[in-house]
Parts: sequence; C-alpha cells; structure tokens
Amino acid sequence: MKDLIALKNDLHEGKLDEVVAQLEEYVAVHKDSAEAYFLLGNAYRKMENWEMALNYYQESMDLDPDGPATLAYNATIEVLEFFNKDMFNQ
Repeated sequence: MKDLIALKNDLHEGKLDEVVAQLEEYVAVHKDSAEAYFLLGNAYRKMENWEMALNYYQESMDLDPDGPATLAYNATIEVLEFFNKDMFNQ
C-alpha cells in the first residue's frame, strides 16, 4: 500500500481510479486519517461524482473540522448550487 504522499502525487497525475482504490484500502485500515478522506473527496470531485466527494469531505471534516475539507466541501456546494440544469431545457 502506498503512503499518502505517493497517493497525492498519483492524484495530481490524474490516476483517479487507481488512487480511489488505494485510498479506499487505506481508510479501511486508517479510519482516523482526515487527510486520506480529504484526498478521496478530491479524487471523486475530479471524477465529478459529487455525492461521494461531499461524503468523503464530510468524513474528513468530522475528524478535523479545521482542515482543508471544510473549504473544499463549501466550495463544492457553491459550485453545485450555481449549476442550474433548468437553463439547458429552454
């Protein structure tokens, strides 16, 4: 299993499916790792899986309320609220 630094690098390189699988394994063992949950949120956000991204950001926020997941969660909510699907149906 890779460490979080290596997984973060893989995430920046766009290896999303690989990173998600390895981070899922990582959090199964390290259930108290706010950073791992945050990285999972980032991976799912990049995959445009908003529900999973928000869920993992929330897990990270529960462990570390002052961590970066709070900002990421709020920014994701703002983006989703801005996106208006009805505009495309006119």
